[in-house]
Amino acid sequence: MNVVFHERYKEVYASDPAAAYGRMDCIVAELQGEFTFTVPVPAREDDVRLVHQAAHIERVKQRGQIYEMALLAAGGGILAAELAMGGESAFGLVRPPGHHASPGSSWGFCWFNNVAVAVEKLRVAGRIKKALIVDFDLHYGDGTANIFAKVPEVVYHHVEGHNRQVFLDDLKEFLDAQAECDLVAVSAGFDRHEKDWGGLLTTEDYTAIGKILREYAAAVCGGRLFAVLEGGYNHDVLGKNVKAFLNGIA
Repeated sequence: MNVVFHERYKEVYASDPAAAYGRMDCIVAELQGEFTFTVPVPAREDDVRLVHQAAHIERVKQRGQIYEMALLAAGGGILAAELAMGGESAFGLVRPPGHHASPGSSWGFCWFNNVAVAVEKLRVAGRIKKALIVDFDLHYGDGTANIFAKVPEVVYHHVEGHNRQVFLDDLKEFLDAQAECDLVAVSAGFDRHEKDWGGLLTTEDYTAIGKILREYAAAVCGGRLFAVLEGGYNHDVLGKNVKAFLNGIA
């Protein structure tokens, strides 16, 4: 299991909860010594143009440090996907998050869509034909859905459920209905935890989610699976929840 991380992700680049001081540190503290860390490089603007309109990129570019951080986050997603294609599951411990970034706009602490950039880069290169994107963040990834709305080769699913069992069943039922794919990409948000904004899942549930995804990927696409951090804002539990998820995948 490989964790894609750059020290710059610790920088406080904005005033929103995703950019808060200490958010990355609490995760790194849980993962160091348990997993291999790999350092990414920033995405190229051409990579981001695969899913975002030029006008949107220019607007982000005007924000200086945020633009630099957004490119670096997208680069983390790309590297995680590359590691997965090489047979090693990977987690992009990146920020800013990305699943609310659409082709021409973004909101919800997002700027560029990290998962979408990574998946589309592989798809346009002909290295994959079909990809599944599973999003278990508290919030629906409207940006990801918008980007791939007219791309039947990329299936997006936001996991839903009014209680823990229904939530896990929803994930299982979705995967059971997918007979084939070449890659599983995961928007991994931890804000549905019982001590975070969503107030639903336990830390152990994230291990279960990881195991469900791992078993599906192993059976269908040779284990090619990567995940990228989205939400999760309670620093007291965030690192433990990420570690639980990675233990499920590993």
